[in-house]
Amino acid sequence: MSVAATRLPARILPWWPAILLGAMVLVAIFAPLLAPMDPDRQNLLARLKVPGFESRGATNWLGTDELGRDILSRLIHGARVSISVAVLSVLLSGVVGITVGMLAGYLRGWTETVLMRLVDIFLSIPAILLAIITVAVLGPGFFNVILVLVLTRWPRYARVAYGQTLSVARQPFVTLARSMGCSVPRALLRHILPNIIGPILVVATLEFGLMVLFEAGLSFLGLGVQPPTASWGAMLSTGRNYVATAWWIATFPGLALFMLVLSANLIGDRLSDIIGKGR
Repeated sequence: MSVAATRLPARILPWWPAILLGAMVLVAIFAPLLAPMDPDRQNLLARLKVPGFESRGATNWLGTDELGRDILSRLIHGARVSISVAVLSVLLSGVVGITVGMLAGYLRGWTETVLMRLVDIFLSIPAILLAIITVAVLGPGFFNVILVLVLTRWPRYARVAYGQTLSVARQPFVTLARSMGCSVPRALLRHILPNIIGPILVVATLEFGLMVLFEAGLSFLGLGVQPPTASWGAMLSTGRNYVATAWWIATFPGLALFMLVLSANLIGDRLSDIIGKGR
């Protein structure tokens, strides 16, 4: 086997961020099976116990919070919330943004003007302000957080899809398909989308980490997923009041957020390098 062949997997993806991200996704999927305790079960006699504390025949490996709940169990279930919100938000905002961007870049004319001005309007509104307004109208909750993230992030996909579509739409094969009477939906799905999907995947990977942070930030402010549902942002919000006496409440959720976002960003950077070299 040649040296180039042995190095090929390393050129495809950074292996350790991919493994770390995959492991965290599996933890989120199988959270009910992996969590050693009920994440919502309170035990005031065991509140603020240090990591490794044993209570009722079980070990709190990462300690307990102010209500005596097991930090490890809440961390595992919090992964399900963060990853679910991020995945659904990336998918929905991607669908909306890609559709708008391709239509604007392919149809041009007044369609391009209206759609891209709409993108400019959404980009001009501060994301946190739009989030607060949306939550104030609809109330906090899992699906409302996803709606907030979709409203604030779809313009980025639209910008990328628009620029890529402008370039691809000038290619001879697209011009030929249009001259033969190819319908707009078929042209977009068959000829445009496959040729612009690479840069969009890079954006989606980077947006995944940003969505995780955004969800954590909303939960930290009390605008996201509501108690008693475990959320890393809410755990950080609670932990800030006990930094001096119970450092583990905020430390472990913070480390989990750091590792999840870092792994997603490293994968996105690597995908960007691969796509750039492939052009």
